[in-house]
Amino acid sequence: MSIKDRLAAKSASIGTSPRLQKPNDDQTARPKTAPGQLMASLPLLAEKERELQAAMKRIEELEATGIRSSEEIDIASLVEVPDRRRVLSDEEYEELRTNLASNPLIHPIVYRPLSDGRKEIISGNNRVAIYRDLNRSYIRAVPFEGTDAEVELGAAFSNLLAPSLPDFEKYRQFERIKNNLGLSQADIIRMSGLAQSHVARVLSFESLPDAAKEIIARKPHRLGGTAAAKFAALAQQGRAEEVTKAIAALIQSTDMTQERALALALPTRVKAAQPTATAINLGKRKFCEVTVRSGVVGLRFAGKDAEAAAEEWANELRDLFDRNLMISSKASKLDVV
Repeated sequence: MSIKDRLAAKSASIGTSPRLQKPNDDQTARPKTAPGQLMASLPLLAEKERELQAAMKRIEELEATGIRSSEEIDIASLVEVPDRRRVLSDEEYEELRTNLASNPLIHPIVYRPLSDGRKEIISGNNRVAIYRDLNRSYIRAVPFEGTDAEVELGAAFSNLLAPSLPDFEKYRQFERIKNNLGLSQADIIRMSGLAQSHVARVLSFESLPDAAKEIIARKPHRLGGTAAAKFAALAQQGRAEEVTKAIAALIQSTDMTQERALALALPTRVKAAQPTATAINLGKRKFCEVTVRSGVVGLRFAGKDAEAAAEEWANELRDLFDRNLMISSKASKLDVV
């Protein structure tokens, strides 16, 4: 089932008319419990879902009409809303550019007429960019009439429906919806039909340093949500600078993998100092070496009789320990008396 179908099913079960409040009700009071907040947000969410469905349906209809109802418009009159365009990988951009350079535009772009005569791009930002790159003056387009909310929802979710959309691009679209329409993460989950875990993973980009997000925006397909969540955890542990440098290395080099980049951001393990060996000589000949490390005393005997010497001195040490421990035990008893 597509996102659009899920949205239709969801909104069908949501009450479209909020229950009238009693005259004595405090209409400014905001529910404090989670169920209360959810119930209070249902009318607004239902309204946004209806606007989304209307916008998506209208955009699909406009794009489906194709060349028949489209018109050639001056590319110079088109304006792009910041952060609305989906960032393509180099391969995707080149593939689309090659296609548009050799073939006519099958799907017209969708725009909204502005009061000053300019035209705001709703769908087709990359097609417009490529036409400009190809020095084209005109492009096929169809107008869209709708509210600001319908335009914003339609533009955002038309991107979210694009195949192989990178997680960072999903994050950018979610942020646009949150900031421009005042929807919460729970609202976005309900409207998108995506799993809560998936949305939470995508929104982990929010916890990355701003400098790192600016770098990712250049090539968003290079970093997925799972790795982003791990980077975010490291940044919150005080390694923001290391995280930014590691992400920069990942974006700049196609040979760098996400796993290697994560390793770059991890704290460097301090190697334990090697124990210093003290040599015990018998005349000019080394008798043994003594090392001490982590509560362990080690003896390494030299020569061809090393094994026999080790056994002999092990017995000597046991006797020495027994005698000393016995003396210590007697002294302790005398202290008690």
